[in-house]
Amino acid sequence: MNRVLHPLRRVFLYLPQYHRQLWQAIACSILNKIFDLAPPALLGLAVDTLVQRQQSWLAAWGFLGITEQFVALAILTWAIWILESVFEYAYKRIWRNLAQSIQNDLRLEVYDHLQSLEMAYFEERSSGELLSILNDDVNQLERFLDTGANDVLQVLTTVLVIGGSFFAVAPQVAWMSMLPMPFILWGSIAFQKNLAPRYSEMREAVGFLNSRLSNNLGGILTIKSFTAERYEHDRVALESDAYRQSNRRAIAYSAAFVPLIRIVILCGFTATLVVGGLEAAAGRMSIGVYSTSIFIIQRLLWPLTTLGQTLDNYQRAMASIRRIFNLLDTPIGAHSGTRTLAVSEVRGEMQLDRVTFAYRGRSPVVKNLSLSIPAGQTIAIVGATGSGKSTLVKLLLRLYEIDDGAILLDGIDTRDIDLQSLRGAIGLVSQDVFLFHGSVAENIAYGTFDASFASIVEAAEIAEADQFIRQLPQGYDTIVGERGQKLSGGQRQRIAIARAILKNPPILILDEATSAVDNETEAAIQRSLDKITRNRTTIAIAHRLSTIRNADCIYVMEQGELVEAGRHAALLARNGIYAELWRLQTGDYAEPQPIA
Repeated sequence: MNRVLHPLRRVFLYLPQYHRQLWQAIACSILNKIFDLAPPALLGLAVDTLVQRQQSWLAAWGFLGITEQFVALAILTWAIWILESVFEYAYKRIWRNLAQSIQNDLRLEVYDHLQSLEMAYFEERSSGELLSILNDDVNQLERFLDTGANDVLQVLTTVLVIGGSFFAVAPQVAWMSMLPMPFILWGSIAFQKNLAPRYSEMREAVGFLNSRLSNNLGGILTIKSFTAERYEHDRVALESDAYRQSNRRAIAYSAAFVPLIRIVILCGFTATLVVGGLEAAAGRMSIGVYSTSIFIIQRLLWPLTTLGQTLDNYQRAMASIRRIFNLLDTPIGAHSGTRTLAVSEVRGEMQLDRVTFAYRGRSPVVKNLSLSIPAGQTIAIVGATGSGKSTLVKLLLRLYEIDDGAILLDGIDTRDIDLQSLRGAIGLVSQDVFLFHGSVAENIAYGTFDASFASIVEAAEIAEADQFIRQLPQGYDTIVGERGQKLSGGQRQRIAIARAILKNPPILILDEATSAVDNETEAAIQRSLDKITRNRTTIAIAHRLSTIRNADCIYVMEQGELVEAGRHAALLARNGIYAELWRLQTGDYAEPQPIA
């Protein structure tokens, strides 16, 4: 239902806490414009006083002398100008604060919704596209609320106030003054309808451009190492030119609006000037009313030339709002369960019961898989590339929803467990370590934000990271750079292990934790892993079989199915897939000895 609502109405309904502030801003904008339109009427009163004297409008209110009438006009002028200034200050302050508050709340709401979406959503979209919504589109709404909303209200107030006043005091020329209005409104509506798709196209183009730039900055090492700078420049130029062309199409259309509207406005102004003058000369209209009409017709019609710019900003904002709410309308695939578990109560027993999973639009990666992971034991999962090992990690963390079967933690279906509780009980050390821009200490304490410095150092010592950390320029306060680019792969890996140690989860998942490091670093990591896996459920996804030969049980997967299970020696004796993988890695092609 929300999809059919007008974008502005959705914003209004979406942020009810700002309704009072919004109505205050609207009232101040209208009142400011009313007082802004008063000076031409004061001019007419001054002319009327000079011409009519004792029969003037002010004389009817008891101000009989010329001096009294001009003193009254002076007081009225001061009052009007002061009130206009007061309401201008008020509407600018309220609109701008409102724009900043809505911008802040909407950006946080969009970001929170993004964090709640399953991993498949991010794999199908670029980070640049999402960043353009979080930044550009939210900022576009803020810019419209900052100035555009007031512009719309003041144009409407001008039309209603001046139009009503004209018909009240000079009905004989009012219809001529109003004659251009239907054409202006018709042109504005037609302009708006034709401009909307152009701005939607423009927002899509800037999303693609942001995506390209974000992707290239993240892959700058690859670009440089393959001397692909010119190639990437051409690709960025292509996306940038597409954005420029989409802007040009919108600009070409919007730029024609004001000149055309000026011609229509000229017709109404000329008619008022000529016909009103003839009426005044014939005595059928007072000089004061005629003077007011000449000045006020400009206040009515000339501001309409800015209607194009106002609608331009409006359409930009509407295109951005639609993109924002399209994202917010994206359903959350993995809903959190309601059952909470204290980490201290989790034993760590996990069981996969006939689990089947397929990535969207692809054949199943995991097929009818059943396996048991006893509490406190170390379980290894091995297999060739593409066998589904790393997918299991994502399923255990509920980063994806399984298509069939069940995954149990201590006998409880993980779909019934609160996601914070589930993921709080699991520590992940991934092959692709992500470090945030910040200090070494901050990255070790990530997820355990209240940890003391002593605890951080202790975790680093267990992970055999303390020695190299203290050799860094600022030790634990050293900034690691974006994604930890100032550190080596092995150093990043040991910081990731220290992070998991500090979290102290009952379940530890090691996803190829030593596959991308040298032998010396692997030995250091292996020593730290031997310490932290004691009395803890450990699931090791391994490529190097030497690191898991002492596991309590090794599961061998092939094309998403479990094909072998057992301890290292038993699997070698079976002379199956595991034995073949072992021979390929060690070069040991001797016939395995059977178990006695």
